[in-house]
Amino acid sequence: MFTGSPTALAWGAAFTLLLLAACVADVRTRRIPNALVGTVLICGLAYGVSSGPSLPALGRSAAGVALGFGIWILFYVAGVIGAGDVKFFAASGAWLGPSATWRAALIAALAGGILAVVFLRRERRLATTLRRMALAVTTRSAAMVVAQSTEQSANHRPLPYGVALAVGALAAAWLPPWL
Repeated sequence: MFTGSPTALAWGAAFTLLLLAACVADVRTRRIPNALVGTVLICGLAYGVSSGPSLPALGRSAAGVALGFGIWILFYVAGVIGAGDVKFFAASGAWLGPSATWRAALIAALAGGILAVVFLRRERRLATTLRRMALAVTTRSAAMVVAQSTEQSANHRPLPYGVALAVGALAAAWLPPWL
């Protein structure tokens, strides 16, 4: 995506640095600042417009934003990720366009699962979480199990899911399209 010219490589470096800054913020504070999300969005729109005829490129960027938002908003509504994560991925979609945004979301979901296991293991909550998941699957009271899980995990820091979203976006941008 960011190959073929020194200009494209410079845009790719900017994209990478912005996403790394979001990761650092998310790990430190479990928040991705709106100013950083806005910068990712504006730079993504500028990159889109600079990479082709203005109107079609702007439409491609807008489609990436809408798709990125649409994919993750349901997870926010379900209480799984934060609003900053949704906005961050949508802004990343401005850089990626719709087809790469799909790939990025799939990779991010995989990376998020791995990240969740690592964090649960680190906090010594993996076994308890797996038992709750098994209980939710084997009984029809999944909502009750989720409510208990949320109530009991209030003392734990939320997962920095922005890291997984950034991994997905960077992989989709830098790795071959067949990924």
